[in-house]
Amino acid sequence: MSGTAAYDVIVVGAGNAALCAALSAREQGARVLVLEKASQEERGGNSTFTAGGFRFVHDGLDDLRRDVLVDLSEAEAARAYIPPLPAELYMHDLQKVTEGLAQEELAGLLIGRSRETVVWMRQQGVRFIPMFGRQSYLVNGKHHFYGGVNIEAVGGGWGLVDFLVKAAEKAGIEIRYDTGLRRLLQDRKGAVTGVTVFGPEGYEDIAARAVVLACGGFESNPEMRTRYLGPGWELCRVRGTRHNTGDGIRAALEIGAQAFGGWSTCHAVQWDISAPPYGDRVVLDNFQKHSYPLGIVVNLAGERFVDEGADFRNHTYAKYGREVMKQPQRTAVQIFDSQTIKMVRDEYRIRQVTKAEANSIEELATALDIDPVGLARTVQAYNAACQPGDYNPAILDGKRTEGISPPKSNWALPLNEPPYYGFVVTCGITFTFGGLRITTRGEVQDTSDRPIPGLYAAGELVGGIFYQNYLGGAGLMSGSVFGRLAGGSAAQHARAATALAAE
Repeated sequence: MSGTAAYDVIVVGAGNAALCAALSAREQGARVLVLEKASQEERGGNSTFTAGGFRFVHDGLDDLRRDVLVDLSEAEAARAYIPPLPAELYMHDLQKVTEGLAQEELAGLLIGRSRETVVWMRQQGVRFIPMFGRQSYLVNGKHHFYGGVNIEAVGGGWGLVDFLVKAAEKAGIEIRYDTGLRRLLQDRKGAVTGVTVFGPEGYEDIAARAVVLACGGFESNPEMRTRYLGPGWELCRVRGTRHNTGDGIRAALEIGAQAFGGWSTCHAVQWDISAPPYGDRVVLDNFQKHSYPLGIVVNLAGERFVDEGADFRNHTYAKYGREVMKQPQRTAVQIFDSQTIKMVRDEYRIRQVTKAEANSIEELATALDIDPVGLARTVQAYNAACQPGDYNPAILDGKRTEGISPPKSNWALPLNEPPYYGFVVTCGITFTFGGLRITTRGEVQDTSDRPIPGLYAAGELVGGIFYQNYLGGAGLMSGSVFGRLAGGSAAQHARAATALAAE
């Protein structure tokens, strides 16, 4: 390659991982181009549709106030209890939810660099606050945070992307919208030398010293969903962007990159049945319905099919969407009574919600097209199985059922105080777990375990971190950690390539 490349680093994508990669490369003096398949109005990938929550290592509230929650007032701090999150617990929880399959080196990088990366993002202009509304319960007048993901970007996912885009523009990083990756360019030695894209003017080849792929998984590609996840997955709703169709994965596999990770599994949640086929940029993630640990979940036959209290929501919500997919008509109903309805998250109170209210279980069943006899039998058996104990939704309280299957392992409060409320959900896919294998420098490896020179990856298209299930807040954190890593490594490669070309 000659010494006339217009860019040192091209970053494909414009979400959290991609923008962290671009900022990291620019910090090292690289000339950076960001390619966004979406329009400027639809920019940001899946990051825009998240709550903006991050799971990272810290020593509690006082530690966080030093350099992350710098905007927190004394009054807010006095009303909050945020437990520490040590690295050992983070690793334990990640391996627990992934059945011990998370690749140890990548998991170690994610966890070990999590806090420093959040501080770095704060230095880039991203502001953070506690997730008061979604990750805490009021206990004796104080917000007790639970489950390990307690901090979010101001403005949620939309705010996160906006902060990062402004930082990129301030740093002089060029962003091209409506420009999607079609293939990777290589020289005769196999080094990646740029990309072929399709944009407003048609096809174009753009030369660069290095390329970072950070353009998401294949969750918005019905053909790939059905091929890898199985029959019926073409019918699920997509929580986020319609643009994540596996372009980066496909382009990398075409030049011999190694497929890696949980290709047959994904992050999928309980999603309001009225939600559109793809993410709504006004409602954003409020179609999710994540307060199911406070009640029970049944199918249209009125039968329970999951342990709603198996663990904190953050450890179960991303696999329960797949369980809903297995039910008749891919439909389920979450049921609460007057004891718990006041504790549900704000997403249950939006206008675009599919719900019913009734003074008896049979009336509720009729209103929601559930078998009334089946639901009444289920609720009666569940109520009789609830054991005595102190109820506390902020901890794993051990208040469980006995003698029914599936059990409810925590927070088993009888449904016996009308009125009763039902919320109808289906499956909403968030992102896919299968992707590319990378090194600890963010380099994409080929099928012989050798790095492909000049090719790096970050974000949802990196395989090997999540299998079977997902740990709340680890996705955005992974994107930031590996985005920063890949961007820095790509800039170093570009500098070395430029020096070699000058000799």
